[in-house]
Amino acid sequence: MLTANILNLFDQTIFYGTITFENNRISEIHKLGPERLGEPYALPGFVDAHVHVESSLLTPPQFARLAVVHGTVATVSDPHEIGNVLGVAGVHYMIEEARRVPFKFMFGAPSCVPATTFETAGATIGVKDVRKLLAMKEIGYLAEMMNFPGVLYQDPDVMAKIALAQAFNKPVDGHAPGLMGDKAQQYIDAGITTDHECFTYEEGLDKARRGMHILIREGSAARNFDALIPLLAQYPEQIMFCSDDKHPDTLAEGHINQLVVRALAQGHSIWDVLRAACLNPVLHYRLPVGLLREGDPADYIIVDNLQTFKIKQTVIHGEVVAENGQSKIQDVRSEHVNQFNCQPKKAADFVVKLAEANGSPRSVRVIEALDGQLITNELHLSLRPDGDQMVPDVERDVLKLVVVNRYQDAPPAVAFIKNFGLKHGAIASSVGHDSHNITAVGCDDASICKAVNLVIEAKGGLSAVSNWQATNQKNDKALLLALPVAGLMTDADGYAIAEQYASLDQYAKQELGSTLAAPFMTLSFMALLVIPNLKLSNKGLFDGKNFSFVSLETENQRL
Repeated sequence: MLTANILNLFDQTIFYGTITFENNRISEIHKLGPERLGEPYALPGFVDAHVHVESSLLTPPQFARLAVVHGTVATVSDPHEIGNVLGVAGVHYMIEEARRVPFKFMFGAPSCVPATTFETAGATIGVKDVRKLLAMKEIGYLAEMMNFPGVLYQDPDVMAKIALAQAFNKPVDGHAPGLMGDKAQQYIDAGITTDHECFTYEEGLDKARRGMHILIREGSAARNFDALIPLLAQYPEQIMFCSDDKHPDTLAEGHINQLVVRALAQGHSIWDVLRAACLNPVLHYRLPVGLLREGDPADYIIVDNLQTFKIKQTVIHGEVVAENGQSKIQDVRSEHVNQFNCQPKKAADFVVKLAEANGSPRSVRVIEALDGQLITNELHLSLRPDGDQMVPDVERDVLKLVVVNRYQDAPPAVAFIKNFGLKHGAIASSVGHDSHNITAVGCDDASICKAVNLVIEAKGGLSAVSNWQATNQKNDKALLLALPVAGLMTDADGYAIAEQYASLDQYAKQELGSTLAAPFMTLSFMALLVIPNLKLSNKGLFDGKNFSFVSLETENQRL
C-alpha cells in the first residue's frame, strides 16, 4: 500500500489517500482527505512521445537504465535508425532487447527505409515488410512518414503503407518540416496524426488548428521548446513532449521531467503540462501504460513536490525501477549485430580537384549548420583554390564535410560547411541520419582521413582528432567512442558512456574549437536529406527543397 498526495489527471484533482496493489495492478485508490503539503505526490510516469533510442548511442536496456531515474516509464520509439542499417532484423533486435528490462517501449514500423533514393542505406523495408511488422502486437504505429512529397504526390508505396496502418487501426506519425497551409491539410487528410518537426510557432499553430497533434521536441540538437510551448495553453489535448534524439550525456542529466519543470516555470497549468507529459501519449498511441486509475498497471512516479519534481521513485508494472536518483534496472550486455563493409581511406580520397588551376575565386555552395536546428541554409560563398584543389577556409569557418559509404567501398562525397567552428583537426561519426554512413567535418584532409579511419577500424563510433602541426603539440591526439552495435549503439554501462561522450564533446569544443552546443549530434544530421535546405549524401550535394542533387560550384562559378 502507498500513502501520498494523489494526482488524478482526468478530473484534475489532488487528494491525500492510499493506493492498494494486487498482481502488479492498482486494485483500489482510497481518498483520506485534502492535499497535505509536505507529503510526497504520486502521479503517472512520463512518456517520451517520439524518440530514436539508437540516437542515445545506447541499447534499449542501457537507455532504460538512465531514463527511469528521471521518471520516464515509457517511450514511443521509432527504430528507423537501426532499420536503415539492418532492415527488419534490426527492428526485431530492438524489440528483443527491450524485453530484457522492465520498461515500456512501444516501437513503430519504420515507414521510410531507405529515407530517400538519393543515398545508400544498408536495407530496404518495403510494403510487405511493413504489413508483417504492423501485424505484431509489439508494433503500435507506423513511424514518421518523412517522405512528405510522396504523400503529397500520392506515391503508391507511401500510400499503401499508410493504408496498412489504418487497416490495423494504428496511428501514423508525421514528419513534415515547414509544411503549412493547403499542403499541410493534404498531408493530414492522408491520415497522418502527429508532427514533431515544427520549428516555428506559426507552423505549429497552423497544424494544430487543422487538428494535428504537435509534439514539442527538445533533444540534444533540435530544440523547439521555447518556440512551441505557447501552443500548450491553446491546444492542451493535442500537445505532447518528446526528445526525438538525445545523446547519453544529456539523458544522464534529465529527460521529459526537465520539460515539465520548464513549462511550469513559464506559468503553464500543471494539468496542461502533465497532460502533455503523461496522458496524451498514452491515449493517442493506446500505450499499455497505467494512468493511476483502479485496474491500471502499477506504473507511476513519486515526486517530492509539484515545483521541482524531484523524482523519489519510479515504478513500472509494480516494480521499483529507480529510487532517489539510482537506477535499479540491471546492467546487461547485448549481442553486437552490425553491417560495416568499407575499407580504410587515404587522405587523397578527400581532395576536391578543379578542372582549371588558375587561382581564381570560385562561388561554392556551402551548407550553413544552425545550432539547435536540423534545418540548414544554403550559402553561396567565394573560396580561393589552392593550386588545383578546393580547400577549407578555416579563418572564415568554412570547413570540409565528407560522407563515406560504410556499406561498400566507394569514393567519398565532399562539400563545404560553415558554423562548426573547428580551428584544427576533425570529428567523424557513423551515426549519420538516415542511412548512417560515415560523416566527418574537418580542417584538412589528413585529419579528416584519420577521424574517418578510426570509425572504420572500430566498425562504428564517434571520433575526434587534433592536428599537431596546427597546435605545435608533439603528437596528434585521437579520441574514439566505439559503437559496436550496428555502428549506432553500445551495450556498455550507460553512465560510463555518458561520461565518455561528454569528454569527447568537450574535446571537440575546447580543444578543436567547435562553437556548437552539440557538435556530434549536429554532424549526424548533415546527411539528413529529408530536412531542407542543403545536405550531403554519400552520392553528392543535395537540395532538400527541390529533392535533387546540385553541383558544388554555383552556376556563377567564377567571381
